[in-house]
Amino acid sequence: MQADLLTTVILPLSLFIIMFGLGLSLHITDFTRVFKQPKAAIIGISAQMIALPIIALLIAIIFKLPPELAVGLMIISFAPSGATSNMFTNIAKGDVALSISLTAITSIITPITLPLLTLLAMNYFLGSANEFELPLLKTIIQLLVITVIPVAIGMFILSKWQKAANKTEPVIRVFSVIFLLFIILAIILKNKSQMLTFFMQTGAATLTLNILVLVFGYYLSKVFKLSQTQAVSISYEVGIQNGTLALLVSGTLIGNTTMMIPAVTYSILMFITGFAFGWWLKIIK
Repeated sequence: MQADLLTTVILPLSLFIIMFGLGLSLHITDFTRVFKQPKAAIIGISAQMIALPIIALLIAIIFKLPPELAVGLMIISFAPSGATSNMFTNIAKGDVALSISLTAITSIITPITLPLLTLLAMNYFLGSANEFELPLLKTIIQLLVITVIPVAIGMFILSKWQKAANKTEPVIRVFSVIFLLFIILAIILKNKSQMLTFFMQTGAATLTLNILVLVFGYYLSKVFKLSQTQAVSISYEVGIQNGTLALLVSGTLIGNTTMMIPAVTYSILMFITGFAFGWWLKIIK
């Protein structure tokens, strides 16, 4: 896989637009709501920020992924959820307000945690003398510019021009899903001769991770006696990741397109498992 216009220009621009669209749907109350239901928020954020990376690490080790692919798998586990998780939560009749709040919180936290954890993953799997670098402060600033600033702009526009924001946000929400699929399709077409190899290398690991964390999020919520709607929301927040951000970090900021492969396979599979999980939830009701 070669770095090109897709990874250097289109990915950053599309992520900026996607995060701007997220901001158009957010009110200050979406951040403060977590204080009204702290139990669900703490469980959701802990599952997303702590349990998910631990599960990904174990899977990378168990499946004996090559070092660069293992780092790529870790990067997708460090990424926040996104608008797609909110969409699946809505379809599955989960707590959409909780889902939006968790997406908002993790999207603000991860520009700082993602580079730090990625550095740790690179040192663990590649060694301290690896040829790929990720300048910590520079990367944090870049992610803040690409993610937090557009969210803030979107929230400002929503507060000032609500009607325009309400009309624009659904369009960008659809765009975010379509564009992720477009990016994945472009990568597949560009590397069609290698895609079977890519799936053989990472497909089983990413599918296992995706299914495990969806189920983990659901039953963790049940253990702590959260409501059914809250359990659904947390499941999707843990299981549906911001694939565009993971692709940007691995392919653009690090410049290692091999690390993009787990994000590609995960992003494809999460749509399939997301709908399958929703169907499963109806069966077990």
